[in-house]
Amino acid sequence: MKNKALGTVKSYWNRRPCNIRHGTAPVGTRRYFEQVEKRKYRVEPHIIGFSEFHKWKGKRVLEIGCGIGTAAASFAKAGADYTGVELSKKSLDLAKKKFKLLGLKGRFYLGNAEELTSFLPRQKFDLIYSFGVIHHAPRPEKIVAEARKYMGPRSEFRLMLYAKNSWKAIMIEAGLDQPEAQAGCPIAHTYSESDIQVLMRGFRILEMRQDHIFPFVVKDYRQHRYVIQPWFRHMPRKMFRTLERKLGWHWLIRAKK
Repeated sequence: MKNKALGTVKSYWNRRPCNIRHGTAPVGTRRYFEQVEKRKYRVEPHIIGFSEFHKWKGKRVLEIGCGIGTAAASFAKAGADYTGVELSKKSLDLAKKKFKLLGLKGRFYLGNAEELTSFLPRQKFDLIYSFGVIHHAPRPEKIVAEARKYMGPRSEFRLMLYAKNSWKAIMIEAGLDQPEAQAGCPIAHTYSESDIQVLMRGFRILEMRQDHIFPFVVKDYRQHRYVIQPWFRHMPRKMFRTLERKLGWHWLIRAKK
């Protein structure tokens, strides 16, 4: 059952890697990667503050689930000693291509992060980073346990998980939304605060907060037009940010051993 679930997840992300349609230029070109990065950080601006790419200059960073290399390039451009692991070969190939195009340095490994020690040499990283990845795995707790083996006393683990008590989850339950932009995502776990405490057993949680509500009209967004939903468009910015902090789709977590 485990292998079947993993195979389904791998096949899904190989068919359409996350954010693959963020760019309109030919896939794999410099212009394409520029477009993907611009769109990613426009739609999810909280990533930059949470990741603090500049903070990791000269530090060893491991990203679990590097995707097509957007955050990977941001870490590398900031001067981090970067390592990325990814389950989807199609995604990883694009991440490698991006690094080659931009002249960036990094190490990449293809494999299942639930069995990280089976393919990634044992070492200590200053930061282990995983944004929107672990909740798509058949066994998230295995990834968290494996990540811990690569941490020292000063290492930090930063991850994003989907929130159970969120605007997005409410819309999904009502049949008005879906976890990902593309339909059919096989696994998308959501977490309450107590669920996270269980998942992160053995860690000291430094910060845990909610953020991010996607405010755009989907049919326009798919055409790269940024039209705000009317109920959000007429909402004061302070009110919208309050809603994001209370019902945001993203749990942003920082933890140490």
